This record gives sequence, structure tokens and C-alpha cells, in this order.
Amino acid sequence: MAGHAQFCATCAASVSIKIPDGDNREREVCTACGEIFYRNPKIVAGAILESDDKILLCKRAIEPRLGLWTVPAGFMENQESVAEAAAREVKEEACAQAEALYLQGIYNLKYADQVYMIYRGRLHKGEYAAGNETSEAVLCDIAEIPWEGLAFAVVECALKLYLEDRERLDFRVHEVDLFREADGKVRAARYS
Repeated sequence: MAGHAQFCATCAASVSIKIPDGDNREREVCTACGEIFYRNPKIVAGAILESDDKILLCKRAIEPRLGLWTVPAGFMENQESVAEAAAREVKEEACAQAEALYLQGIYNLKYADQVYMIYRGRLHKGEYAAGNETSEAVLCDIAEIPWEGLAFAVVECALKLYLEDRERLDFRVHEVDLFREADGKVRAARYS
């Protein structure tokens, strides 16, 4: 288990890696108090927002992928729903309000221990600005989406599926597994 904890967060004793009784995976287990520490995937919530047939995009002002484009998205916090997290990220990254959020897709990134939950919706009153983690926010014409300048493969996948649904006027909730191939490229295996 790469990057495992060395010391127990409960009693500060050393931690070992083993399969606890009744479990089937290696876990971090305290050698003194027996506390078991579970590592679970992180939830990333985001939103594809439209206004006047344009998509809200944000240029990242932070790493990873500094200077590349994305939809507003980020890690979910405790005590919030996924939709609340997506709306919060829109506010933080684009100084905007999301309206009419509907789940667009669930994107499993097993290689990164992340699950992206992307919503689709409308940009309230068409108002936005760059937030603290964003160097630039724009309403991008669909024909001008900077595909080669997108920060993450998952965002590219979500946008393509969104645009396919939009073209058909048939919005669905997609479930997609993204995986990293031997050449380092990320590919999608679509399930819906």
C-alpha cells in the first residue's frame, strides 16, 4: 500500500499493513489499539453549466494542470450533498450560481481513487467571474471548446457525452469507467 500512514491517528503507535479479521483487503491497522484505517475513493463534484448556448469553462490557476481549462469541479466536503458540492464549486471557481442541476454522469477513475459526479444545469442570469482557483472564466461557444487544452480526460468525456445528449435532446445519466493505459493515456469504457 503506497504512501501508508506510519502512526495511528488515535494513539500515535505504529501502523502496520494487514488484512483485518473478517476483511478481504489490506488495511492500515494500529499495532497498539487495533484501530483500522480505511482509504476510500474521493468524490469530485462538478457542473456543466450552459447559458445562451455556451458552456461555462474555467482556466485553472492552481496545480494540478495549471493553465488548462475545466468545468467548475472539486472535492466534496463533509456535511454536504453531492449537488451542494457541485453548486459550491461553481460559486468558488466561477463566482456563479448554478440553476436546475441534474446528474449528468458518474465517472469512475479507479487509477486515481476518485469518483466524479458531474451535473448539468443553467448558469443563473449568465453571471460569472474568475474565482480564487481560476485565472479566467468564460462562456465558451460549443464550436470553440478548447479540446486540446482541457485539464482532465474526465472533463473531456463528460463534455462529449453532454453534447451528444444535447444534440439528441435526450439527456441521460451516464456511468463511465476511465482507465489509464500502458502508454499513460486515459481512456473511457462507456456503460450507458
